[in-house]
Amino acid sequence: MSTEAAPDEAVDPRTSSAFLVNESLGYLVPAALRAAAVVGVADHLADGPRTPAELAAATRTDARNLHRVLRLLATRGIFEEDDSGRFRLTSAGDTLRSDAPCSARTAVLMNTDRSMWLPTADLSRCVSEGTSAFEHLFGLPFFEYFAQDEETADVFHCGMAAMSDAENEPIAAACDFPPTGTVVDVGGGHGGFLLAVLDRHPGLRGILYDRPHVLAGARLDTPGTAGRWSTASGDFFSGVPEGDVLVLKRIMHDWEDDQCVTLLERCRAALAPGGRLLVVDAVVPPGNAPHQAKALDLLLMAALVGRERTEPEFAGLFEAAGLKLSRVVPTSTVLSVVEAVAA
Repeated sequence: MSTEAAPDEAVDPRTSSAFLVNESLGYLVPAALRAAAVVGVADHLADGPRTPAELAAATRTDARNLHRVLRLLATRGIFEEDDSGRFRLTSAGDTLRSDAPCSARTAVLMNTDRSMWLPTADLSRCVSEGTSAFEHLFGLPFFEYFAQDEETADVFHCGMAAMSDAENEPIAAACDFPPTGTVVDVGGGHGGFLLAVLDRHPGLRGILYDRPHVLAGARLDTPGTAGRWSTASGDFFSGVPEGDVLVLKRIMHDWEDDQCVTLLERCRAALAPGGRLLVVDAVVPPGNAPHQAKALDLLLMAALVGRERTEPEFAGLFEAAGLKLSRVVPTSTVLSVVEAVAA
């Protein structure tokens, strides 16, 4: 008897062909989702089901084509069409409303923006040349382009804030913060995560560190955080403010390994004695199971220069920067807390 592994179960070529053709059409779902988000159709379903004609009148769109978009999204459980031809929002699609708690609308608009969408159509360039497709299409690297295109930058930062809103509280709950001290959120955007941390830990102070134009959207000014936070601006590759706990949330995956080592070195220099660095990012799991990190990794490959990383890859970057990985704390989100201390 042979001891070799059994081959995959034989599949009729016609079945395989139909499967692959169907997979190749998958991009039409996010395209339809973007169309629905752009015209704000979900906002007009908050009070109950409506016909495509009613929705078209409310959104000033074409009824027939809007119906076709909603029909496809109904196959993914975002909307549901009843026997009378009216559409309603499902619980899965409810946060497409702009006024929903933890609204995903601006995150959808960011993920499907042309700055993200167009590079992914050129993944073959990334594979062939080992480089991002973004600069070839837009003439500048990702963040340099954003620096001179205020409208696109606003889409990105608002979208990132929306992506974070649903995950900030559970991640803050999973992190081990000291009762007192200073937390520095490096590249912390509008401050949603730092706000969740300060709300949970009244003895902590926080510093939100980012570029000046990003800090203009800071939302830390609440009664519960009064007097316990400040902002600081600068380039985190040059230096970061000192603190007892430094946080890098969804930052390292934007950059190449050598850039990450530079950033980590700046963080190590800014750590108070006994301090800790918390890298909040997806950790790519082994095996063939689906994970959002495996999909987002391709978006990063196409549009930026970074990548999602495995636990050993994080450990290697920490070691190169004079840090050591102390533990990885999973959360109820797709992100984990990768904790490092001075080596």
